[in-house]
Amino acid sequence: MRKTSCIHRAVEDYANFSHRWCGFHWLSPYRSINESGHEVLCLDNFYTGHKRNIAQWLDNPYFELIRHDVTEPIRLEVDQIYHLACPASPVHYQYNPVKTIKTNVLGTMNMLGLAKRVKARFLLASTSEVYGDPEIHPQTEEYRGNVNTIGIRSCYDEGKRVAETLAFDYHRQNDVDIRVVRIFNTYGPRMLENDGRVVSNFIVQALRGQPLTIYGEGSQTRSFCYASDLVEGIMRLMNGDHKGPMNLGNPGEYTILELAQAVQQMVNPDAPLKFEPLPQDDPRRRKPDITKAQSWLGWEPTVPLMEGLKLTIEDFRRRIGEDAVQNGSVPAPRV
Repeated sequence: MRKTSCIHRAVEDYANFSHRWCGFHWLSPYRSINESGHEVLCLDNFYTGHKRNIAQWLDNPYFELIRHDVTEPIRLEVDQIYHLACPASPVHYQYNPVKTIKTNVLGTMNMLGLAKRVKARFLLASTSEVYGDPEIHPQTEEYRGNVNTIGIRSCYDEGKRVAETLAFDYHRQNDVDIRVVRIFNTYGPRMLENDGRVVSNFIVQALRGQPLTIYGEGSQTRSFCYASDLVEGIMRLMNGDHKGPMNLGNPGEYTILELAQAVQQMVNPDAPLKFEPLPQDDPRRRKPDITKAQSWLGWEPTVPLMEGLKLTIEDFRRRIGEDAVQNGSVPAPRV
């Protein structure tokens, strides 16, 4: 029987439903709908996304797009829900923090209510931000975090922590079949130029000949996972036997300065580096312990950072070049 998938992305909600999913834009570039055997309903309010990311699917008979915001209830007959709602970039989630926490709380309640009603399996895309500025390194799933409850990042960090609480309470109280994934820094083609995250910022600035902006001294570390690796891990978790929470990310650890220098050398060796004050509550170190993913899912990332950066840079170069041709000049920075 062909499964029907519903992709819901309201303020980046992705709710995937097994046989029908509401899920995750980055699924479409890396997973053929026909190959996976699913029909897809894509629900998106395009708060931070762009319709061009799914343009290739709009004429597919097994794909349907519905404009919807996850903070509002919706009734659908589905089998799996990939709930990946909420802007993940500080630029976007801090722009409207009340909307961000509503997405994490009300949106998650709406999707869990749907899962309860139609007996769908539910996957919550949580985040490494639940660990805050971690005091242990690398971070295991058992670590409870070091999070500021009233800071400028709290709408996202605490919102995702509440979302995890809701998922497990619906599981315990209502027997909802849940999966919880904690996603670490992810990058790849189709990121927006104004995405606001460090990989896209550096690439766009280098392509435009602008200084690469580093916050602090650049000594803070991150671990960067290529999108196709992440999607593979999410699919394995959804279709496996473990609830989680489970870390998914690349355990390769780089300083922000090392990342900037790598992009600089690959794009524009003459681009200068500019150092700005470190934002409030910016984590000093971030690296996933993926032991559970390796043992439970047989998963680990396969795309090295330099290879993934090359593919991502090529995508940005093409899109920025197209913008320059259409506008008659290189567009002004939006990072």
